[in-house]
Order: sequence, then C-alpha cells, then structure tokens
Amino acid sequence: MMFLNPLERIARLCSILGGVIMIGLMLMTCYSLIGRNFFDSALIGDFELTGVGAGAAIALFMPLCQLKREHIIVDFFTAKCSRQFNFKLDRLGDLVMMVIFALLSWRCGVAAIKAKETMGASMLLEFPDWIVLTSMCIPFGITAMIAAMQVISTFDDNKVAP
Repeated sequence: MMFLNPLERIARLCSILGGVIMIGLMLMTCYSLIGRNFFDSALIGDFELTGVGAGAAIALFMPLCQLKREHIIVDFFTAKCSRQFNFKLDRLGDLVMMVIFALLSWRCGVAAIKAKETMGASMLLEFPDWIVLTSMCIPFGITAMIAAMQVISTFDDNKVAP
C-alpha cells in the first residue's frame, strides 16, 4: 500500500466527509419530497439545510481537488507552448490558488467569529451561521496549505523535460 502524506490523508478524509454530507442531503431531500407529495407533511427548513450542507460539502471537496490538480484548466492558448513554460504557468496557478484559498479561509474565519458574537442564525431553523462558516474555513485553509506545498515542492525546473 502506498504511503500517504498527512495532507493527502486529510484531503481524502475531507472528501469522504463531503460525500457523507451529500448522501445525507440526498436522503433528506427524498424524505422531504416523499413526505410533501404523499403525506402532506413537509420537512421544515429543508432548503436551509440543503444550502448549509452543500456549502460545507463543496468546501470539503476542495482540498482533494487541489491535491490532484483537478481544477478546470483551459489550455487553448498554451497548448502549443513548451512543457517547461506550461509547468511554470501551472506553478503560478498553484500560487494564485494558495492566495485565493488563504483569503477565503481568513475571511470565513473572521465572519464565523462575527456571526458567533452577533448570534446570527438561519431564518426557519435558527441554525447558527458560525458553524457553517467554520465548516468552510477549515477546508479552505487546508486547500491553501496543499497549494503552498505544491508551489514549494515542485518548483524545480529539472523535473520537467524540455
């Protein structure tokens, strides 16, 4: 079995947790639809929970997506460039992703603190906003760390054949 570094383990764990959340959302939606259509009994706040869960799940999928470099890449203009140029361009992309996800993590953290202080909550279920923001802050921070490690560990011109 291949050795997984700690960041890869964390990224995979985040992805599994995101998948579990999505399965839970799917089951909740099915329950709500069946109840609404057959028993005239709607699940109150199901759309709030769907929004909260989807936001958390998307954030949880980001670390593995960055680790595997599976973001959308449009190489229309760089398809005919040298491998070394594309390699450097990809590392620049990793650097940009690091900055973006670090900023997202920081701002979600600040917003979580403010939401906790003001006791912000969703309208129907009064689900605390700080939990949602924290559930996004942590995976965004992990994604930023993965992008930083990719920039640092792979910025070696000798690894790319010309």
